[in-house]
This record gives sequence, structure tokens and C-alpha cells, in this order.
Amino acid sequence: MDVLSDVLITLRTGRPSAARSSSQAPWGVRFQRGPAAGCHVVLEGGCWLLSDHGEPRRLSPGDVLFTPHGDGHALADHPDSPLVDFEPEPHDAAPLDEMRIDGAGPVTELLCAYYWFDAARPHPLLTELPAMVHVPARVGQHPSLRAAVELLGQEVADPRPGTEAAVPALIDMLLLYVLRAWLDDQPEGQSGWATALRDPAITAALRQIHRHPEKPWTVEDLAAVAGLSRAAFAKRFTAIIGQPPLTYLTWWRMTTAARLLRESDDPLRTVAARSGYASEYAFGKAFKRAYDTAPGSYRAAQKSSA
Repeated sequence: MDVLSDVLITLRTGRPSAARSSSQAPWGVRFQRGPAAGCHVVLEGGCWLLSDHGEPRRLSPGDVLFTPHGDGHALADHPDSPLVDFEPEPHDAAPLDEMRIDGAGPVTELLCAYYWFDAARPHPLLTELPAMVHVPARVGQHPSLRAAVELLGQEVADPRPGTEAAVPALIDMLLLYVLRAWLDDQPEGQSGWATALRDPAITAALRQIHRHPEKPWTVEDLAAVAGLSRAAFAKRFTAIIGQPPLTYLTWWRMTTAARLLRESDDPLRTVAARSGYASEYAFGKAFKRAYDTAPGSYRAAQKSSA
């Protein structure tokens, strides 16, 4: 599995959902700050983005807006239009919802998708994203993202047998292509995950960490995978990723362990082994240091809140 896919699968919790809204001016919807990351697509008409992160911004048909950190914001037909509140529910059984605001003016059709990530262990790839990721619709740019938007829009506009299975998969696809678009638009030669995923040596090491967190990796081992000397690899990895190789390895092991505790009923000794720990005792100490709770207590709390 590639690193970007692994990050999204491991960190996402709950079931993604989407809502289609059809609003006639004057209208406005306020999205309060919360745990959900949002992705808005303008299907028809246009609207204004209102947030504390800059002046009002016009969104046109085909534009995509991603709010990775759940920052509060609003969408409206005009910056002065009245706002109503909307807050998605993380455990809503339905993957698809609808909202309609009637009025006398032009219609705006929006598609809004929502994702829940593990807030206790946000991945640095996500934390370095800006509060508002705007991907404008440009002819010939990001064709995969445009295709995902079209497919999801069709399913939402005309639900058919199988739509409840298709929508969550398409929402995941939408998120992946939004992140790809943002990563592709970042300038080269900087630190951060946009650079890391373009660097063959760093990507090779990351792929092995993600694929085999259970292995007793050393810096020398990872340097050999990257095709670099130990010193050159450690310096390059730290400069780009922002932390040393073994620090990131430990972080990923704990993130992997948390996912296994949430999603499986494997015995703790099995979770420990799959996370790179030879003993349940050593694993328990490391997990409590990372999450401030024992693995068994963490699992019980996650199961009870699901």
C-alpha cells in the first residue's frame, strides 16, 4: 500500500457521509468548528466562502473546498445573507442526506462530504494542510478529481440500488483526489509531506515503515532501503519529515496499534507484535506514554463510543 492511502485508511474513524443541498437566494449555511473535516463541491450556481482565514472568497461551479481541521466557516449566496447552522453527526447510519433552503433567487447546488479522523493522533501530512484548501475548477487540471466529483454528484442526485455502498467509497475517493491536487500544486524543494512523497529515497523508507511496522528497523536498515548512507539518510529524512526516522517509526507504530485496537478484537499480545513490540508489557508502556491510557482501556472506550 502506498503511504498516502495508508495514512487515510489508518487515521479515518467512523463512516464518511455526504449531503446535497439545493438553496435559493438568499441563503447561508454556517458550519461550526468541530471534529469533522469537510469537503464542499459547487455543482451548480456559485457561493461565497466566509471564514476567519481571510476575506470572503467566491466559489464557482466545479470548485472544491476542503476544511481538514474542522475550522468553522460558512457558505452563502452573498456575504450579508442570514446563516443557518448545520452540524454533521459522526454516527449517522445514513451515508447520504439532503438539505433544501427555499427562496426567490437563483439556485445553488452543493455537495458536502464529511470525514472523521483520529483527533488524538493527527498525521503530520494532515496537520500541515492549511485551514482552507481551495481547488478551483480549471480546464484540464486534476481530471481524476473532476471525475470523482461527477460520479459522486450523479449518485447523490439520482440514488439507485447500490447507492448506499457507492457513496462512502466515492467520498473516500474524493478526499484522496483533493489531497493529491493539493500536493501536486505545492512548489518543489521545500520540507514537508508534499516533498516527501516526491522523493524516491524518503518514499521508499516510508513505504517500508508503513508496510512493516512490526520489523525491528534501525536507521541503517532504512538508509539501505533508501539507497543512502546512514548519515545522509538521517539528515534528509529529518529535514523533510520534521522528525528523525525512528521517532516517526514509533509514532506510526502507536497509530497502527490504535487502529487495531479500534477495529479488531485481536488479543493485546497480537496487537503488540503487529505494532513492533516483542512483549505485551513493553507495548503497554509505550501505548500509555502515547495515549495516556492503557491499551485495554483505550479499546473499551472506543468500542463503547462507536
